[in-house]
Amino acid sequence: MAFGMVEVFGFATGIVVADAAAKAADVKIVALDKNKPAAGDAAEVPLMIVVKMTGDTASVEQAMKAGIREAKARGLYSTSYLIPNEAEDTRKLEAISAVGHDKLNILEY
Repeated sequence: MAFGMVEVFGFATGIVVADAAAKAADVKIVALDKNKPAAGDAAEVPLMIVVKMTGDTASVEQAMKAGIREAKARGLYSTSYLIPNEAEDTRKLEAISAVGHDKLNILEY
């Protein structure tokens, strides 16, 4: 199982990235996490969102590329990282998030 993270500026950008990633490949969006950029409240966009996703390595890589493309198109991309074969202890950290205090709750339609 692979674990991917795409960090962007702004909550709306995070949602757009998550949507693009989910549509591009067979991945599960496991959490959105937030933090402040290094410049804090003085930053042009004072909120960073990390979109966290899991799936097989090829799918996560494809999904991340789609999400990164969307963020870069808006000039709001920060960084990203792919863990191709995450350790069990890392897996325990996937859903930790400051958004919603624990994890993203997926609604079933």
